[in-house]
Amino acid sequence: MNILGISAFYHDSAACLVQDGQIVAAAQEERFTRKKHDASFPEKAIAFCLAEGGIEASQLDYIGFYDKPLLKFERILETYIGVAPIGLKSFMKAMPMWIKEKLWTKSVMAERTDSDGELLFGRHHESHAASAFFPSPFEEAAVMTLDGVGEWTTASYGVGKGSELELKGDIRFPHSIGLLYSAFTYYTGFRVNSGEYKVMGLAPYGQPKYVDLILDKLIDLRDDGSFKLDMKYFDFLSGLRMTNREFDKLFGGPPRKPESPVTQREMDLARSVQVVVEEAVLKIARHVQSVTGQKNLCMAGGVALNCVGNGRLLREGPFDNLWIQPAAGDAGGALGVALMIHHMYLGNPRSTNGRDHMRGSYLGPSFSDEEVAAYVAREGIPARRLDDEESLAREVAEILAGENVVGWFQGRMEFGPRALGGRSILGDPRSQEMQTTMNLKIKYRESFRPFAPSVLRERVADYFELDGDSPYMLLVADVRNEHRIPMTEDQQRLFGIDKLKIARSTLPAITHVDYSARIQTVEEETHPRYYHLLKAFEAKTGCPVLVNTSFNVRGEPIVANPADAYRCFMRTEMDFLVLGNHVLAKTEQPEFHEEADWRDEFELD
Repeated sequence: MNILGISAFYHDSAACLVQDGQIVAAAQEERFTRKKHDASFPEKAIAFCLAEGGIEASQLDYIGFYDKPLLKFERILETYIGVAPIGLKSFMKAMPMWIKEKLWTKSVMAERTDSDGELLFGRHHESHAASAFFPSPFEEAAVMTLDGVGEWTTASYGVGKGSELELKGDIRFPHSIGLLYSAFTYYTGFRVNSGEYKVMGLAPYGQPKYVDLILDKLIDLRDDGSFKLDMKYFDFLSGLRMTNREFDKLFGGPPRKPESPVTQREMDLARSVQVVVEEAVLKIARHVQSVTGQKNLCMAGGVALNCVGNGRLLREGPFDNLWIQPAAGDAGGALGVALMIHHMYLGNPRSTNGRDHMRGSYLGPSFSDEEVAAYVAREGIPARRLDDEESLAREVAEILAGENVVGWFQGRMEFGPRALGGRSILGDPRSQEMQTTMNLKIKYRESFRPFAPSVLRERVADYFELDGDSPYMLLVADVRNEHRIPMTEDQQRLFGIDKLKIARSTLPAITHVDYSARIQTVEEETHPRYYHLLKAFEAKTGCPVLVNTSFNVRGEPIVANPADAYRCFMRTEMDFLVLGNHVLAKTEQPEFHEEADWRDEFELD
């Protein structure tokens, strides 16, 4: 039984292949087209999934689309009619794409996939919920989805049991926690649908001085988790912006211009909306638990990528266990609708064995060492090949211990926004300079952005206030007290970005200014090569932790193939690149030429 799931046309298009109930392949279109957040029909991702499954399109039994375009179109039309004649410019911009493609999704899917498989459509939040529950390790659980908006719904909850999943309640557009956060993303000068994680990273530099103002003016948040936005302050119903002049008056001025300096005001705004959203998520979760009586919670939707809120939910929330879909955004909807067809439409049973079914989220393309060797030879790239895995791990650990930055390209590419040791840039977390070096010389991004630690699963509790699994880098926890470096009185008086240079722990490169870290736990079963590298680094240094950030630069998707990896390596100040068993030193590479400044090729956030 071959089921293809598709998400497309809005942002982060993706495809997923499920064969006989097993997730065989999944990938975002952006990785192949090199266009970040590519929303186009995922032709290349589909081709990869079919190839990985060893089938032709004609062998597909079902093709699922992750939402219902007609319901979404209904919401858009009703919204425009409700605010008319305001919003004409936005209406005229949106309609051509709907008339050309989005309204005809069914025929587009049939034509572009060249398949006679039955076409089915799931509701947006139903697809999110399915992506959260069906791959989870739980036999039964409450399910919670939170995002900007899908069709009419912005948040939903339900219960999954075995192969059944039922949504029991929702909150409807325009009232949206995700859109509230996106409004502050826009107002602080970052791009909506891609800059929300920047707001989250900026928040610890600020003070929550606007929390009361947000709760008093922008959102009516009830104890049961229900809420309403005051649309007087927002422009997304009728315009091309998220906020309006009333919002500007409330917070003392216009939005920050993109690429202009980040001020204390933006830091305080980020901290304030982060606090409000965390409170909202906690209230919703408490209500869901009281209604469902479940001890386990599964989450998906864009808000589920807020790992700071997730960490707080795990610590303070009413649920014993929490599992979050690693591709929690729209890309994961492709996976959700495929599993929904398998279990709910076809009635196939679901089995659990205490582990999730995401295979570490390593669901993208891989390249054999023979393929890497052929690429290296064809391009005349100087490299050393180490076929002994133990020798490779020891050598790379030695390189990392020398405070070198290493591009690490191994195995299958990750599905979702996080690099998890397949397409990663690695560094020594003990280095005081590593965070600044990687931000400014490797990633070419804002200096305030934190980096995440990868840590051996069996050692996580020795370094962090977490004693559980966090394989998908979706939980934030504090560094343990014994690894912290206390601040002096003078340091405690510092504000904002001045905090950046202060070493907060014995692992300064991965410790944020509030002593927190976004943790990835690594197990041998899911990624043996990355696990062995961490073990080798621990044997060399006594430290079972590495800095892990995604293998890309600002404005570019994560690398997908060896050529992408080599280009990124040569365009940046990375010191070494490890492609499978091949180790490449920057000092040994020939001069790298491109016709244009590479940063002009990508639209920066």
